[in-house]
Amino acid sequence: MRAVMFKAYGPPEVLTQVDLPTPVPRGDQVLIRVRATTVTSAECGMRRGEPRWGRLILGPLRPRPGVRVLGLEFAGDVTAVGPAARRYAVGDRVFGFTGFGVGANAEYKCLSERASLITMPPNVGYPEAAASVDGFTTAWYFLRELARVRPGQRVLVIGGSGSIGTYAVQLARQAGATVHAVCGGRNVKLVESLGAERVFDYTAEDFTTSGERYDAVFDTVGRSSFARCRPVLAPRGCYLPTTGLVNNVLALRTAVTGGPRVRTGMSVRKHAALAELRELIGQGRLRVVIDRSYPLAEIVEAHRYVDGGHKVGNVTITVAED
Repeated sequence: MRAVMFKAYGPPEVLTQVDLPTPVPRGDQVLIRVRATTVTSAECGMRRGEPRWGRLILGPLRPRPGVRVLGLEFAGDVTAVGPAARRYAVGDRVFGFTGFGVGANAEYKCLSERASLITMPPNVGYPEAAASVDGFTTAWYFLRELARVRPGQRVLVIGGSGSIGTYAVQLARQAGATVHAVCGGRNVKLVESLGAERVFDYTAEDFTTSGERYDAVFDTVGRSSFARCRPVLAPRGCYLPTTGLVNNVLALRTAVTGGPRVRTGMSVRKHAALAELRELIGQGRLRVVIDRSYPLAEIVEAHRYVDGGHKVGNVTITVAED
């Protein structure tokens, strides 16, 4: 099978197309023919070996064999099942998240049927399904599980035009919150169309001097800090960062000191979020924003584009044509 592999940390050019044996499902595994995947900012960081502490997991000097084929999100077809698999059948269209095993930058991927995957709605295409997984489920985890956003609250989404941000704006609005967002000027209209009532153009405005107060500030891109956002937090508000080791320390400290809190974590098991995602996209109640699409053969160019830091929503990769 075709796959894209990297054996050293570095720029997009470390990615090379290789031929690997097609995996065979064992136990409760299912074999998925990957139709579409994505390139995320997180994967570009993995490719670079950043942040440095992440190399404790990925490999200190070079990526360990189990993570050399990237790809976190996928959509495709079940083509074979292991002897103990009962949940899915050959021919099922599925989408989901590979987790720490990555590996969706390949024509086939084996996963346990208990992994973070679910059947696709019949009216949704493979690229849209793949592009919905990680951004939505991460936003769902932070806003629903950690912040427990409810009607009447006020939410600020930093990075409102990104993969996580575009879903966060929609989720917060659907929860009944008043939503403001931060993004670049060229994306203001897009973010407004997703449900944000006020959008700060970070090239021209400083949201910390706006006089606004929020019950939750969700930093989807790691461009801010608790110290910077504290002035705009309500007395019992929470700052929600997706990255940064220091934020784990701040979460412990603010849990006992009173006042605004830092809440952070990692969305790993995504079953509940995927069930809601399937319903929303199947009913046409969630907009999937796709910036650019590339074939697998051009994944280096896709990484180069995402490295630039200006993608809007998601970048998809077509692995196999429908």
